[in-house]
Amino acid sequence: MKIFNIFEKATILIVDDNPTNLKVLSDAISSLGWEALIATDGESAIEEAEYAQPDIILLDVMMPGIDGFQTCVELKKKSSTKHIPVIFLTALTDQFDKVLGLVTGGVDYITKPFNLDEVLARIQVHLKLSFLTKELQIKNQELDKLVEERTQQLSLTLHKLQESQLQLVQSSKLSTLGELVAGVTHEINNPLNFVMGNLGFLRNYINALTQHLQLYHQYYPHPVIDITQNANIIELDKILIDIPKLMSAIDTGLERINNISDSLRNFSRSDISKKVFFDIHEGINSTLIILSHRLKGNKLRADIEVIKEYGDIPVCECYPEQINQVFMNMIANAIDAIDELCQKAADMQNNQNHKIIIKTVWKQEEELLRVTCKDSGVGMSAETQKQIFEQFFTTKPSGKGIGLGLSISRQIIEEQHNGRLRCCSVLGEGTEFLMEIPVR
Repeated sequence: MKIFNIFEKATILIVDDNPTNLKVLSDAISSLGWEALIATDGESAIEEAEYAQPDIILLDVMMPGIDGFQTCVELKKKSSTKHIPVIFLTALTDQFDKVLGLVTGGVDYITKPFNLDEVLARIQVHLKLSFLTKELQIKNQELDKLVEERTQQLSLTLHKLQESQLQLVQSSKLSTLGELVAGVTHEINNPLNFVMGNLGFLRNYINALTQHLQLYHQYYPHPVIDITQNANIIELDKILIDIPKLMSAIDTGLERINNISDSLRNFSRSDISKKVFFDIHEGINSTLIILSHRLKGNKLRADIEVIKEYGDIPVCECYPEQINQVFMNMIANAIDAIDELCQKAADMQNNQNHKIIIKTVWKQEEELLRVTCKDSGVGMSAETQKQIFEQFFTTKPSGKGIGLGLSISRQIIEEQHNGRLRCCSVLGEGTEFLMEIPVR
């Protein structure tokens, strides 16, 4: 948009079919250092205005062809000329004609015969108004641009603040979880190691006592009546049969406790502060052991079957504690989805076989490791899927979730590991989470 100073050169288009008027006006305008352009009819005036882009148009009304009013209407229709001020200069003095001139888009109306000083004064006034209007438009554009830039800066700052908050929450959760798990594991391991270390001695002692009783019974098959009665009361024969079974059950229980302790330690990996090579299957298995109590059946459903379709995959360079946190969120959400489905179907007979399918694939050409977790739960609508990774968005009732798990999971996968985390779901048919991370 052209901006001029009114004391510098301006361009005035004079439209009149009277040669005398054209001569007088053009001479007066030129004497002020302005450029005067001339047109004798409406059609040529429109063409001249589009080409030359004058600063003011002096427009006669009574002309051959289209009159001045129609010419003004056509000028205001065109985007290239609608901003040019039009001053009507005509012998028509009727009040209706003056109103019509202003209605069609004119900014002023001067009647003939005109006073030349008045015409030049009005031109100067409208040049000033045009200049101020254009300057105001420029200032508004600059202001709009400044507001847009500030808005973008604020949005970027807000986004960074949200990311920082999320990182703090994630770090706090992982740190707290790591400390908790490390403490629990330590407290479990101390008595566990003591029991497992002494269980071998106890087994040897019991075997020795059993052999001694058998040897005693062999050489003294007919003990006194009190010993015989006591043996019957305590069911000695059953005790000797049950002792090996009991020791085997204790071995199994201790082994299970030891596996849980190892899983907790593997899950937290709080001692690792940099990327290391990690067996993804180990992380998934550890998470499943920790969540095993939630996979068991309850009054609303049977056990949830976990189907592991593990592929032949390499170890992955990652932050094990963070990756395990993602597995925890994915599998826990799958269990929640199945429980929600069963809760909704509580008034109906629920014989559905609930499953969670965990699949791992090594995409060798892309050097990507893919993990999918698919459940047979309640599923999600398309609208919910659009928001599922947003901070503080949750479909769970109050007190059961704050909407950070999946948001943190996406940040872990996409920002910390340069990977991808996606969700695909159909309402009523279950949900599948897909995770891809580079192995290096």
